[in-house]
Amino acid sequence: MNTSIQRLFDIPYYQLKKYPQENVFSTKINNQWKAVSIQEYIKEINTASRALLQLGIKPQDKVAVIVSNNRYEWHVLDMALMQIGAINVPLYATLSSKDYGYILNHSDAQYCFVSDSDLLEKVVEVKEETQLKDIYTFDTTISTTNWDSFLALGEDDASQTEVDTRKKTIQSNDLATIIYTSGTTGTPKGVMISHQNIIKNIEMSTHLLKLEPTAVRVLSYLPISHIFERFTTYYYQFMGFSVYFAESIEQLGDNIREVQPHFIPIVPRLLEKVYDKIIAKGQELTGVKKALFFWAVGLGEQYLPYGQNGWWYKQKLKIADKLIFSKWRAAMGNEILFMVSGSAPLQARLIQIFTAAGMPIFEGYGMTETSPLISLNHEHDYGLRIGTVGQIPDEIEVKIAEDGEILVKGPNVMLGYYKAPEETAKAIKNGYLHTGDIGEIDSDGFLKITDRKKEMFKTSGGKYIAPAVIENKLKQSGFIEQIMVIGEGQKMPAALIQLNYEFVQDWIKKHGYQVEEFHTDQRIIARIQRELDRFNDQLGKWEQIKKFELTPDPWTIEAGHLTPTLKLRRKIIKEKYKETIAHIYA
Repeated sequence: MNTSIQRLFDIPYYQLKKYPQENVFSTKINNQWKAVSIQEYIKEINTASRALLQLGIKPQDKVAVIVSNNRYEWHVLDMALMQIGAINVPLYATLSSKDYGYILNHSDAQYCFVSDSDLLEKVVEVKEETQLKDIYTFDTTISTTNWDSFLALGEDDASQTEVDTRKKTIQSNDLATIIYTSGTTGTPKGVMISHQNIIKNIEMSTHLLKLEPTAVRVLSYLPISHIFERFTTYYYQFMGFSVYFAESIEQLGDNIREVQPHFIPIVPRLLEKVYDKIIAKGQELTGVKKALFFWAVGLGEQYLPYGQNGWWYKQKLKIADKLIFSKWRAAMGNEILFMVSGSAPLQARLIQIFTAAGMPIFEGYGMTETSPLISLNHEHDYGLRIGTVGQIPDEIEVKIAEDGEILVKGPNVMLGYYKAPEETAKAIKNGYLHTGDIGEIDSDGFLKITDRKKEMFKTSGGKYIAPAVIENKLKQSGFIEQIMVIGEGQKMPAALIQLNYEFVQDWIKKHGYQVEEFHTDQRIIARIQRELDRFNDQLGKWEQIKKFELTPDPWTIEAGHLTPTLKLRRKIIKEKYKETIAHIYA
């Protein structure tokens, strides 16, 4: 990596020098993709920095940014803030006004930029409770304090000298951003990340993935407020890739087919949904076509990397590829080199199936507190081991504590939690970050995650239950959208289940049933029991799900069941369904 990259805002200038792109970012406007060149990007960054100076923004001042969908202006503002020493505080669009009030106050944000009228309304609702001086909108049609009026403040380049002076004072280990965790267990904490934290991760990823800095197309669609997407976008810019902003999650499939990306980061729940749709299409087939489809899927489930399946398997896979898997790739734009999965555990069989289908998935592991990389699978030098989260880069030290907790030390570990020295001291002890995850390292240096330390529980019989492992198995069922295993202090584990309504509706239609309430229909309940029986056979007796209840409502981010990256908010789910849980154990 070029040593001139010491701060994140050095990246655009590095790209200008090394891989000048005419298409750094592209946005869909009036049904056409509009590209921005590296020269235009840098020019607008400096204009925005000068505008921030006009607003009186000083080093270490905080500015909150909230967008419903990823967009170009976010990145301009991000770089503009960092190069004058100010701090970007990104927030999830799915948070409530109450959450905005808390984070805006806790972070000491002076200004807030939002993408649209819905977010503006939510922030306005709590503005008087905060120290915000003003709110700007990226959408120029809904407010007079908007992106155009903001940039107009920086049109005069007389203050560019001050911008350049400030840039020179910023060091690699200075604070670059505060990212608030999505809070699966409690109040969000502000993770302080330095320039160096993320730059070191870029360096490690460049070495592991070994991609060439060429005309690679990528699609940006995961929440930019999450460290996974934030980091990958810096990596894209460093590599000189062309970034396309997806219009929305709903239009993601269409955008993938239009853009034909070479690389996609993905979170497990989204991949599970993609797979469910593929399987649903297969179920609609008949006769020989249906038989061939599920033969190919079954073949994919047996996949092992590096030719471990042998010559005959390879020949069968060629047939499956020609007849079935080539169509899957076409639906994904036909150019996918690989996908990287993070944020939560991914079912090993999905890695096998998609890799067999010519779209390799490299599962990694990381946290907001590690900016985010800790380990990563990759295809080089036998670096892919399915069922693990990959190998640990040389620059990072990982050790397993006596109780199985994963401890991490390295240049990627956060500076600490904002305004929370006690929490920081609990998280980082003797230089090691205590991740809260339980895992093991095999003899070849591959890391395997077995569960979250805080999520593991004991039954009244003294048996430990690792819920995530069981949940991942049961989510292989097409009938189950989400599942949460419960049973702490109880005589047996049980489960709360949210049905995959689309799949269940197809099943109802196929059988000609009339159903009024899904969660109380005895035929559906009996069918779910059959699914549990099938998977219980793969579990130890103490782990088997003896009872379950179907929840009447979908689990969503908005209702609080899920984090913005689709992980379970266990504490909130338990509270929402405490009467249901009491009924299970009555």
